[in-house]
Amino acid sequence: MDTVDPSGVLPGPAVVPPWRPSLPAPLAQPRSNCDSGCLPVPGFHRRVSTLRQAVRAVALVAALTGGLALLPLLPFLTGSGRHAAGRWWARAVLAAAGVRLVVRGAGTVPRRRALLVANHNSWLDTVALLAVSPARMTAKHDIRHWPVIGVLATLVGTIFIDRRHPRMLPATVGRIADALRADNLVAVFPAGTTGCGVAGGPGHRADNSLTGRWRPAVFQAAVDTGAVVVPIRLSYREGPNGPDSTVATFLSAESLFACAFRVIAIRDLTAVVTVEPALHPDLDANRRVLARAAEGVARPYRRPAPVPAPITVPTPTRFPVPAAVPVPAAVPVPVPAAVPISAGAAASAGVSAAVPVSVLASDPAAVPASAAVPASAVGSASAGASASASAAASASAPVQERLPLAA
Repeated sequence: MDTVDPSGVLPGPAVVPPWRPSLPAPLAQPRSNCDSGCLPVPGFHRRVSTLRQAVRAVALVAALTGGLALLPLLPFLTGSGRHAAGRWWARAVLAAAGVRLVVRGAGTVPRRRALLVANHNSWLDTVALLAVSPARMTAKHDIRHWPVIGVLATLVGTIFIDRRHPRMLPATVGRIADALRADNLVAVFPAGTTGCGVAGGPGHRADNSLTGRWRPAVFQAAVDTGAVVVPIRLSYREGPNGPDSTVATFLSAESLFACAFRVIAIRDLTAVVTVEPALHPDLDANRRVLARAAEGVARPYRRPAPVPAPITVPTPTRFPVPAAVPVPAAVPVPVPAAVPISAGAAASAGVSAAVPVSVLASDPAAVPASAAVPASAVGSASAGASASASAAASASAPVQERLPLAA
């Protein structure tokens, strides 16, 4: 049954919005998926005093603003002079922040036409690269609006990458290729964002699984121009020989000032720049293969797996072993002294008296069978037989008187 509108007005056709061309989706905005859980635990690094931190903060601001004073002099400097001025400024910034610079590795930084690719940890990465090479830097478009740093980056010819508009990416890669054709060094961070480099760290968020993977787009500039690719590994540690640390990592939810104050508070912080051997791409090289090869060489910091403590397993015993019972030392029993007994008393008691040794020596046949003979006297009897006859004769009379009567 049809339903009739009581107003008598029939409904019109549905309103269809006008057609609009669909805009391309923006590029994936890589961002650091690290938070405070990726930083070292409090007390892991030694810290300087509050006064030293204040001095470093003032020196760092002076070094950053001092770079503006060098800008009017750049048009009057040659190529080598500009490179020396940039290297001096970068080293002054590191020294003001209390960061030492150490350069290692089996490779060397070329003087011309090379694409320097490095892992991205901190805001110090750009300064460390400028301290070792006169390279043109690439940075995200947002840095253009940073105070002081944005002005410096713009005036020194930094190539900005706008990831919000995908149609701008080919033009950005073209500018990098033009700089390489002009025999310049260009330094890029293919990861596109900062990160501590610890895969699956305790402070990581799970909303961005691509963070840390190197993007292959910028490698197309090296393929088009035939420039060599130099992988560089950047790490920060306490002392030149200490383990890698994440203390200088620029986190996603913190400001530049917070990261800078954390850096200047560390004692003996060292920036280690490890230059790996250059990769020479072929004319038909694939940018994705080249990106994976460079990333494998300049592998970022990996936190070593914790070594478990040894577990002591007691030896199983079937029966309990009783404790040792101390045994007291044996007490010697005193031997009573011999009591002399006269011949008459021995005869009346019916006990044979002991026969002296002299009797055995004089006349062994005279000793009755019932007499007790000492054991020591038996061995000395033969010796007494060889005694002089006069001594035996003189001793025989009294001995006979002491002999007991036969029972």
